[in-house]
This record gives sequence, structure tokens and C-alpha cells, in this order.
Amino acid sequence: MCGIVGLFIKDPALEPELGRLTARMLETMTDRGPDSAGFAVYGAGTDGQTKITLRGVAADAIEETVTAIESAFPGATAVLHDTHAVVSLSSGDASHLGDWLAENSPETEIVGRGSRMEIYKEVGLPADVASRFGLATMRGTHAIGHTRMATESAVTTDGAHPYSTGQDQCLVHNGSLSNHNNLRRVLRREGIAFETENDTEVAAGYLSWRMREGMSLGDALEVGLTDLDGFYTFVVGTENGFGVLRDGIACKPAIMAETDQYVAFGSEYRVLADLPGIGQARVWEPEPATVYFWER
Repeated sequence: MCGIVGLFIKDPALEPELGRLTARMLETMTDRGPDSAGFAVYGAGTDGQTKITLRGVAADAIEETVTAIESAFPGATAVLHDTHAVVSLSSGDASHLGDWLAENSPETEIVGRGSRMEIYKEVGLPADVASRFGLATMRGTHAIGHTRMATESAVTTDGAHPYSTGQDQCLVHNGSLSNHNNLRRVLRREGIAFETENDTEVAAGYLSWRMREGMSLGDALEVGLTDLDGFYTFVVGTENGFGVLRDGIACKPAIMAETDQYVAFGSEYRVLADLPGIGQARVWEPEPATVYFWER
């Protein structure tokens, strides 16, 4: 059992509140996932620059790595968030950072990259994880989050969501895929790399592969209904979009709300209860095997 949340801002006036609202939603899902938590925020970007979110083994370790990166890549800048750092550098330099890390800081993990996306995740209660990274102060257009109850694997940060295998694309998942091992082998042959054995990372990789082949996110989710076997609810973020998909059985709980200002998703209604204007929102349970997608 896990908890997933998502918030897509339609009214720019609400963008400064994105982090605060998402933090509250994550905390509400604590009893569905007290082991670890994570979130992705889509904030501001800079033309010609790529943001790469790094995770170190400790706060002092990532600080040392960032200092070395700024020396090795002139013009690179970084913002530290506890065990994570968001490094901004030219898109050309960004393509070489992975090789540099493998040689100079192999314990440092890339958890996400893109022009606007930042990803943070760690072991701990959702409120503590959100506080460590300063989620409440973050602003942006949309965010997705996950609280994990580790029922099938150890409590580790590697098991925490979101997972990202493509530029500005990430995914959180409640449920289980039964064919993820076979899919992982297929996707590796297609050049998709995986850092963990988690089935959710395979789902993220599958969507990245389909989108790399020219599909829109909505089409990739639609095709995934045939290729992804199991029970699942996905909430997906892209640079400009936000999508939701439940499997054909829809055994995992899900609820959505929409107003003129936002679209919100939660595993339970109480996640949505404190959102502004919720009393006037259209509230519904997303249909099984139906793709929902919003884009700015």
C-alpha cells in the first residue's frame, strides 16, 4: 500500500503555493506510506541549460561533489538540498556529467534531468522528507509525489518514487506490475538504463521508450494498457503536462478534483480536502483504462 498525489496548476497566480500544497498532500498520505517519500517539482527553466538532480550518500558528500563539478564544468551552478543537489549547466556539458560522475564520484546518483524538473526522495516520514528538502518553499506549475510502504522490498531510498528515465519525465505508481522483468530486458535492448530492480522504474522506462519513438504521453499511456500487465495507478509528469492512468480493473483507490485554478489527484479524498476552492471543485473517481491528461 502506497499513497500518491499530484497537483497541476492552471492559474499562474497559484504557482507560488505549489510546494506548500503538495507538502500538505504528502503528509496526509503518511499512513499509506511511512517508510519513504519523494516528489518531483516542475519549476523555472533557462534556455540552453539542463537541470540535473543528484543524490549523495550524505549532505557533506554531495557538497564536496558539487564543488568538484563546478571546478570541472566552468559555468555550472548548483543549489544544495540536504543529500540532493540541483546542478544547472549547459546542455552540452550535461551530456558528459554522467561519465564524469562514474569516474570521480561513483557513489553519486543522478535521479532526474530536464529543463524544469527537480526530483527529491529519501527514507523517512513524508513530512520529514518534505521538510529536509524545503518542499513548502518551492514554486512551479505542477508536482507529483509518493509515500511508500515497503511491502515487497527493503526500506531504501532506491525504492522511493518518483522514477525518471527521460528528460523532464517521471512517474509515481501505486500497485504492482507482473511482467516488469521481461519488460526490463526488452527495454535494456532498446537502450533504456535502469538503476534499481523496482517495477515502477520499468514503467517509467517504458513510457520514455514510447515517447522517444514519437508518441505523445497520452498515446504512450494508451498503448501501455496492453503492454503493462498488473494492477496500477500511474501519475506522470512531463515538462508541460500531467497524466493519470488506472489499469482496467482499477482496484487501487483514486480520486481527482478540478477547478479553474488546478487539477489534483490523490489516493484518497482527504488528500484534496484542504485545497483552495475544493468545495466548488468537480470531484470524480477516474475511470479504469482511461487516460487523463492536461498540458500547458
